[in-house]
Amino acid sequence: MADDVGATQAFYGRWAGVYDWLATAPGVDSWRGQAADALALEPGDTVVEMGCGTGANFSHLRERVGPDGRVVGVDLTPGMLRRASERVERAGWENVHLVRGDATRSPVDGPVDAVLATFVVGMFPDPRPAVDGWVDALAPGGRVALLNAGRSESRLARPFNVAFRLFVRAAAPGKGSVSPTRSLERRVATARDQVASRCEQTGFERFGGGYLGLAWGERG
Repeated sequence: MADDVGATQAFYGRWAGVYDWLATAPGVDSWRGQAADALALEPGDTVVEMGCGTGANFSHLRERVGPDGRVVGVDLTPGMLRRASERVERAGWENVHLVRGDATRSPVDGPVDAVLATFVVGMFPDPRPAVDGWVDALAPGGRVALLNAGRSESRLARPFNVAFRLFVRAAAPGKGSVSPTRSLERRVATARDQVASRCEQTGFERFGGGYLGLAWGERG
């Protein structure tokens, strides 16, 4: 496990700059806004982002919780957290806090009002324990939202699915005998099923040409 963590840190540390560019590319920002909307945040709420990366979601989350709310970003990779810290400092957000930690074993104590994870659960060999921990951290009525990518089922998207598979293979921090794309999609489906099994109210929608899936659940 330690080797896997070290490989993940090294990989995403090297590619933090490219990741930040992709994370804030035109069109992507609106997807992140939809994910934040799924959390049904209110002013004064506390929201935790698991695997916050370079902080591309922070502006959306802070806009919804307001200056009296709190945004906590958790990430394992120092390179990602450095860029996230720079983003927070540039914006002057005093209520956005960063924590270095493993999203599969949340270092943040609950209860909190919401948990967000974007493009994260596909990296976990078994995302179910992580999702359980996130739901357990929610206050009654709190929400968890998962935004992830996968191949589109649209017939018109078939040529683009080839490009998507190549992108996933290039972005995977490790090499294995199993197709990275199939592995990603299996893990994402497992995480979505776990949200459905743990939450009283749930929802799911596809957008972005069918390449994006947004699942959310509300704790009873």
